[in-house]
Amino acid sequence: MKHEVRIEGRKVEIELTPAAEQALARREQPLLAEMELYFSCLIRKKVRFRDIGDETNTVSAGDHLSIRFRPVMTAKCNVHEYEGDEPPLTDFPITRPESYIPKWLRIDFKRGQWNGEFGYTFDTAH
Repeated sequence: MKHEVRIEGRKVEIELTPAAEQALARREQPLLAEMELYFSCLIRKKVRFRDIGDETNTVSAGDHLSIRFRPVMTAKCNVHEYEGDEPPLTDFPITRPESYIPKWLRIDFKRGQWNGEFGYTFDTAH
């Protein structure tokens, strides 16, 4: 199933697999899918999933799903220092966040785990 939401005025197409739709329907509490864009000595895209808490700037994508875009950074760049661990992250202030909003988000649920990816160009294969 496909949904469309707007974040910072930009359209984001959300695609849920049938397994993801079924898993969302079984949830009692909404799920937050956070599209994280990580700036440091490298750039990384990651979708983090968790129960909704007191997060700000979330957009509803249905009864059981909320979406958020969050640019983050680390205080210093030393990739080897954090091998296997996540470095402490902080919000990254972006002057024009609408320029970094992804165009699409795909969510799946396999083997009891949420999986997601997002991107900046439309992929005609999906």
